[in-house]
Amino acid sequence: MKTFTVDNRKIGSDVRPFIIAEMSGNHNQSLEKALQIVDAAAACGVDALKLQTYTPETMTLDLDEGDFYIQDKESLWRGNSLYNLYKQAYTPWEWHASIIERCKKLGIICFSTPFDETAVDFLEDLNVPMYKIASFENGDIPLIRKVASTGKPMIISTGMATLAELDLSVRTAKEAGCKNLILLKCTSTYPSSPENSNINTIPHMSQMFDCQVGLSDHTLGVGVGIASISLGATVIEKHFTLNRADGGVDATFSMEPHEMKSLVIETERAWRALGTVAYGPLQAELKSMQFRRSLYIAQDIDAGERLTEKNMRAIRPGFGLSPQYYETLLGKRISKNVKKGTPLTWDLFE
Repeated sequence: MKTFTVDNRKIGSDVRPFIIAEMSGNHNQSLEKALQIVDAAAACGVDALKLQTYTPETMTLDLDEGDFYIQDKESLWRGNSLYNLYKQAYTPWEWHASIIERCKKLGIICFSTPFDETAVDFLEDLNVPMYKIASFENGDIPLIRKVASTGKPMIISTGMATLAELDLSVRTAKEAGCKNLILLKCTSTYPSSPENSNINTIPHMSQMFDCQVGLSDHTLGVGVGIASISLGATVIEKHFTLNRADGGVDATFSMEPHEMKSLVIETERAWRALGTVAYGPLQAELKSMQFRRSLYIAQDIDAGERLTEKNMRAIRPGFGLSPQYYETLLGKRISKNVKKGTPLTWDLFE
């Protein structure tokens, strides 16, 4: 898949994974804490910090009953109205410039997920370098068209979307002007389980849509993210918080700094380990060849004597002939006097 560049950072299979820390609502309505999250993310070595750009009014209606009230017993957000949940979680628009500036100062990319067209216009005024479409909006064709029309790189999370729905979303993005698209395999449960992650979809999705594919990961820990690299993921996104104990709408399934740092390190190791299809000793292994077994003279032998199980052995080090010749050489006459400890070579039979 084509490698492309965002703010001097390449994204593609031929460079280390692109790691995104998702702030979401973990700032708990404190700009100071939001900036601390930026600082911590940069210290972990992430490539980008992602915001969410919306207001409660652009997300839902201010009602606390019926469809607008969360009653699911298994939901992290049970007992909230949708409006109040988004009021707790949203990042005030007046903070965006300060957060973006802090990211620039620390050398990481800052971009956002817009949830409606007004958010796209606002983010364009701030000149963000790329955009993300959230899983819950991956069927919002007008929004996808609006974002794609900016011509900037797009990331689309694929949670809950059918293949047909993704096909429509991808075609819409490309036809509207998006030239650099990344799809993120995503399971829209919070937290997600490894069993429901189905990351084998990553290479299939890449083939189907001829684009880079990564992972928006809501599982706990780093295992699923690392495994996705072996399947071709070029981008990993994880929610990020300073401390889960601080609470926050997404804190339960967010990474703490030590975990994010581990993800950055281990995904790069996984990517470097992919390498190429290779057999035989690598250049780095040549010194280790001496520790293989090889054929050695195990007793002093006079010229004309035959090799036997007693005077020839397959032992370490590896400077003699390969043990694969052991049976072939049994009974062969040696042409010269040879001392114990001499590696067997073909010139001993001249």
